[in-house]
Order: sequence, then C-alpha cells, then structure tokens
Amino acid sequence: MPAPRTVLLTGAAGGLGTLMRGLLPAYGYDLRLLDMVPVEGEPDAIVADLADRDALREAVRGVDAVIHLAGISLEASFEKILKANIEGTYHLYEAAREEGVDRIVFASSNHAIGWTPYPKDGEPLIPVTTPRRPDTFYGLSKGFGEDLAQFYWDKHGMETVSVRIGSCFPEPTSVRMLSVWMSPEDGARLFHAALTAEEIGHTVVYGSSANTRLWWDLDSARALGYEPRDDSEPYAEKLVADHGELDPADPAQASVGGHFLTTPPIWPR
Repeated sequence: MPAPRTVLLTGAAGGLGTLMRGLLPAYGYDLRLLDMVPVEGEPDAIVADLADRDALREAVRGVDAVIHLAGISLEASFEKILKANIEGTYHLYEAAREEGVDRIVFASSNHAIGWTPYPKDGEPLIPVTTPRRPDTFYGLSKGFGEDLAQFYWDKHGMETVSVRIGSCFPEPTSVRMLSVWMSPEDGARLFHAALTAEEIGHTVVYGSSANTRLWWDLDSARALGYEPRDDSEPYAEKLVADHGELDPADPAQASVGGHFLTTPPIWPR
C-alpha cells in the first residue's frame, strides 16, 4: 500500500517513541504525537491519558495509521497494567474504529513468550506460532493486545502488525540482549514495513535485528518487506568478557524473558 502520510505515534515521550520521532520522518511520515506527559521539544504534541476516550478519538481523527507504543513498559501491579495496557489499548482501538483508521502497528513484546526457553545450538528458531507464555502482568497484557488486534481484524476489518519487540536501544547492554537487540535504525525499517505492506490482516512478527545469536524466526517480518541490516555481534566480545555467557542453569538466563522471570523491573510511576 502507499506509505501513510500522517501517523499517530502514541507513547512519543518514551524511549522507543523518542527514537522513532527522530527516524521515521525520513520515510516521509508526518507524525502526530501523543503521550500522557509533555513531549520535550514538541509543543504541538497531544498530552492525554489513554483513559480519555474523547481525547483519543480527536487524536486519531484524520490520521492514516497508528503506531501504538504507549502504556507501561515494565512490570507493575495488575490494576495499573489493566488500566494502561489493557483498557488503554482497547480505548485506542475503539477510537481508531470510530474514526475509520484501518492500520495499526501494535508494540507487543517478547515478554508475551517470556517463559519460552531460548533455542540451544542446533535447535530451530522460535516461531511466531509458539504458544504464548507471559512472564509478567506486563507480558500478559501484550498477549491481550495481540488477541485484541485479531478480534478487530476479524470483526471490523482493521489491520494490525503486532511487533514482539526485543530490546531497541542504540547498542545492546547485556549478553541476553545480543539475541533480542533491535537497532533503532532497524526498528524504523520494521515499522515502515508494517505501515506499508499489503493485505496484512493481523500479522505477528518479532522485532529484532539480524543478530548472529538470534533466538526467533524473522520470516513473518521479512514477508512484510523488512530487511534488517544490523547485527549485535560487534558488541559481543566486550559484553561476554564483562558478564560471561548465559548460564542455562540460571532461571533468569534460561528463557526468552530473562530476569523478568525472577526480578522484573518495576514501573516507577
């Protein structure tokens, strides 16, 4: 499909949102920004909570597509996750439906399959069809978001790419991240592919670069036209020297979700 011109970017003040604010305009997108806090350097950004359904409907009015990054990105109480990630995502989809927006890119997470053991040498990569095994309430909410996307496709014909994002930072900061890292540039390439691919229905993809130590199958992402160009391996020697290789006997190092299984980082607000 032709590249959408105007895209609503929710969660625009967050880490990933900030990276995409800097990278996506080069693909020709006019970004409309939304967050629950002011977006630094962006006086026209919409400041609204996902619970504000009127504000959400106004935010999506007239856009061609939505990249939905907003919500809690770490572990929190179920009550907080329910409001921000589950009810908030529902409100976003309803606003998009009401305003006739038919393409959403949803930021899912590898933590939707966090309890899945990572593949050892010689084992096949993890497919997108692997059963979901969330490691936290946060991961549970991302599974809900994927199901919500499927429902809105089946019932309302709204298309979604659910991106199970690994870790999108300028460079990997742990040995585990060598397998799940997505460079910001590859992140922008993947979001662009998700916005422009034809006839996606509801498609689930993994979001990472073409890492030498990759754990999951990128075929469904490549089918959208995604061509990752980066690899975490140049960072491997130093990280392994500093931290050692992953220990499969350690529960916090034996599965995709890493330390989210044992000592998940807690949302500070």
